Amino acid sequence: MVTAEEKELLAERLITGNLYKLKHLCSTVQPEELADIINDSKEIDYLKVFQVLDAEKAIKTFENLDFKVQLDLLRNFSLEQVASTLNQISPDDRTALFEKLSEETLQKYLSLLSDEERKTTKELLQYPEDSIGRLMTPDFISVKEDWTVVQVLDYIRKNGSNSETISNIYVTDSNGFLIDDIKVRDFLLAPLDKKVNELMDLQYVSLNARDDQESAIEFFKQTNRVALPVTDFKGLLVGIITIDDVVDVIEEEDTEDIQKFGGTEALDEPYLKISLYKMIRKRAGWLVILFLGEMLTASAMGYFNDELNKAVVLTLFVPLIISSGGNSGSQAATLIIRAMALGEVTWLDWWHVIRREVLSGLTLGSILAIIGFLRIAIWSQFTTIYGDYWFLIGLTVSFTLVGVVMWGTLMGSMIPMLLKKIGKDPAVSSAPFIATLVDVTGLIIYFSLAFLILRGTLL
Repeated sequence: MVTAEEKELLAERLITGNLYKLKHLCSTVQPEELADIINDSKEIDYLKVFQVLDAEKAIKTFENLDFKVQLDLLRNFSLEQVASTLNQISPDDRTALFEKLSEETLQKYLSLLSDEERKTTKELLQYPEDSIGRLMTPDFISVKEDWTVVQVLDYIRKNGSNSETISNIYVTDSNGFLIDDIKVRDFLLAPLDKKVNELMDLQYVSLNARDDQESAIEFFKQTNRVALPVTDFKGLLVGIITIDDVVDVIEEEDTEDIQKFGGTEALDEPYLKISLYKMIRKRAGWLVILFLGEMLTASAMGYFNDELNKAVVLTLFVPLIISSGGNSGSQAATLIIRAMALGEVTWLDWWHVIRREVLSGLTLGSILAIIGFLRIAIWSQFTTIYGDYWFLIGLTVSFTLVGVVMWGTLMGSMIPMLLKKIGKDPAVSSAPFIATLVDVTGLIIYFSLAFLILRGTLL
């Protein structure tokens, strides 16, 4: 595994090296690492790099490249190279490439595949977008329950090189329906004359090809497997999905959620590679919505203009009030969204969440209230900025902080759960969105309490 510093050094050498140096450098790194270096650099002449790679390493490297790099390579390859590459890459990686192509380009590349590979590709592309079927590969080893161990081992030796992984061997009936899966080590340790059905325990986990890719994440977490079988709705074994593909899904989902939670649409490309226009377009929408939301804050302050004119000192605490509410709401939203992503919380737990957040909000608000009151009390001993009614102002700020923080934690925890309940992505309830919502309500709470507490004195 090369370090970040070694990657930078390799990238520099790949940029400046001649063909002889490139060949030597490429032989020192694994295909996955070489693909990462190419993906991260805009200056590497990857066409030259592919000239010096042997066939097997070229295919492995190609499978791990970003879509745009893959497409550029295919456009610059000869027709023979394109056909060879597309026929040799694994079916799941080929599907990931083909699903992003225009219809015209897709048909062009499909025509270059062998009859068998074309049939496989079309079958995989028939599954819904973002389904498990788009991630699976049909390259696996399946055996029959009446085979002996020696028959299984002979079959693995003959066909194992064509399988994505042989960590588990799948047992099917005469019609291809999944019956069980058995670890290959069980066959290696069993007597050669033992039958497959004697090794079976019928305890297996399978995925449905039409289920969403996110569901595969939970199954892999629970089973600690490197591969899981995939069946159709009838139970027919149609493929397997491997952990490397699921890791890619986890990375994509986490990246999308983090970007949404930051108050922007999910980016379809790496940050440095997305065009400035697309970047602005994806960020502008949320900024406009949040800006319009903050206009309500200005409206709320305008509504309490008379109170502000009578007690200008109240404006000193507006940033304090709205930031405390927004911060508490963002905290709660972050915790709940992550808890839901990990399966620790579902919308059915809403009542437990409310109880916890009310207690949390009350405690956290009280802590801030005490600090806020002490600050006003101490300052009033050295300055007359708060006037003769500093005690009442301190009470107003303190009670407001308790109310605002409680409201912020409730909104931050409940909005993501509500979105989940109606089938929306909880990450849409971004931190800026929660903060903007709490800003407006925080001002209403603040000035309402100020009117009640300070009436007859400052107001």
